[in-house]
Amino acid sequence: MGRLRELLDEKGVLLADGATGTNFFNMGLLSGDAPELWNEDEPEKVMSLHQGFVDAGADIILTNTFGANRHRLKLHHAQERSTELNEKAAKLARKVADAAGRPVLVAGSVGPTGELFEPLGELTREAAIASFTEQMIGLRDGGADVMWIETMSAREEIDAAADAAEALGLDFVFTASFDTAGRTMMGITPTQLMEIATTRPAGPIAIGANCGVGATDLLFSILDMTAAPQDKIAVVAKANCGVPRVSGDKVIYTGTPELMADYARYAIDAGAAIIGGCCGTSYEHLAAMRGAIDTHKKRKRPELVDVVAATGPLVNEISTAEQKDSSEGGGRRRGGRRR
Repeated sequence: MGRLRELLDEKGVLLADGATGTNFFNMGLLSGDAPELWNEDEPEKVMSLHQGFVDAGADIILTNTFGANRHRLKLHHAQERSTELNEKAAKLARKVADAAGRPVLVAGSVGPTGELFEPLGELTREAAIASFTEQMIGLRDGGADVMWIETMSAREEIDAAADAAEALGLDFVFTASFDTAGRTMMGITPTQLMEIATTRPAGPIAIGANCGVGATDLLFSILDMTAAPQDKIAVVAKANCGVPRVSGDKVIYTGTPELMADYARYAIDAGAAIIGGCCGTSYEHLAAMRGAIDTHKKRKRPELVDVVAATGPLVNEISTAEQKDSSEGGGRRRGGRRR
């Protein structure tokens, strides 16, 4: 049994960490720079981010490797350094986790390549698997406990990353961003993501939603995934800190610690077992979520009106019929309009 399964069995609900990029911008990262190069150039800042999340109560910290595959690193002339940078990042996170005085897991962040698969683009399945494999080798050798495949939108890319993890004998999780009218950019629905997971030969330990367009919409993605109960795959909720708003040359996330605490409670009610924050989520937000998780007693499955009242309106509109279905506990939405 892997460490993630063990900790899930022990604690029931785990707290994952918050934002990487938006917090690094507050530390001096410039727009257009690669956060992954900080694993070598600014290791103390990387470790400081991990430490802040551990101090706020995180059970899982993600490595600073979201874009550390050869296709994204190519933009910074570092495509041959993927394995090296991933190993450095995992070692930094491992050092913080091991000094925590309690179980803290290191999840190796594996983001999308940024390329389109054939026939829409030039990326082949073999090239994608090779890219993810060299990234995961570095994460494994640096001490990551689990591969955290995140912010995916295409089934081909999910399968390629999962194939790479399985071939290396590594535990893995995958999450998608349902930011396009309740679907991923390439059309996957939350229900279909669960179907992808359950049809894999080995299967992920957990799947879920991250990033997206706000806490409320993400919660409805979680409700879709958990509409048909099953106990083999845990569900991950890792929402942005409220809804992003553009102010001048900055993106401001509107979520307060109180909102993120409410989101954590409703995520538990919706069936999530791993809850964290994505873009805009600070240490303060995460500490509020820790308190909510530790004190919350699971309630009945949420209804639309309750979630909206607590975390704000949906960004993706849904029809009257879908609202009724959500209120009856299905949480199902299909193809709403973007406002």
